[in-house]
Amino acid sequence: LPQGWKHSPTICHGLIQTALEQGEAPDHLQYIDDIIVWGNTAGVFEKGKKIVQILLKAGFAIKQSKVKGRAQEIQFLGIKWQDGHHRIPKDVINKITAMSPPTSKKETQAFLDVVGFWRMHIPNYSLTVNPLYQVTQKMNNFKWGPEQRQVFEQIKEETVHTVALGPVWAGQDVKNVLYTAARENGPTWGLWQKTLGETRCRPLGF
Repeated sequence: LPQGWKHSPTICHGLIQTALEQGEAPDHLQYIDDIIVWGNTAGVFEKGKKIVQILLKAGFAIKQSKVKGRAQEIQFLGIKWQDGHHRIPKDVINKITAMSPPTSKKETQAFLDVVGFWRMHIPNYSLTVNPLYQVTQKMNNFKWGPEQRQVFEQIKEETVHTVALGPVWAGQDVKNVLYTAARENGPTWGLWQKTLGETRCRPLGF
């Protein structure tokens, strides 16, 4: 497909998805540009090899150096996963907490870009950072007041105390729980999961 054509990613993703479905790819497969297969038994390695064969049979070229073997910790789409959990890396937390209060719209947007990538780890993120978004709007003059200072420090503090998300499981014994609440500035949500034998739900995202 032509490089730079705006529909190329969508078409490519669709072709790969179709190939995986027609090849009867195994369960517990996540595909977002890269492919990760996970599980809690050694059989997951065989699933990975099957997926490679499905794609090769469908005519796709695979760079062997990109094919990784079994691991308890991997990096997927810039996020480190360990035993099915993912959390904000320590170096990212240190970077966020070391950031000084913004003095311009550009610096405010830079802060939002960094923390926004990890928004699923921060409950009520969109509502909390709304005062910061307001100062980045083109029609607004940059004004860093008490409300913005409070939100800036609050987000940094919540980043330090975030919890790991996952792992995500599927099956009849899995119970997904979605909590929602209506607030003055908009709705909030939290997705949790619980499997048979677990006494507490695990957070999957906020």
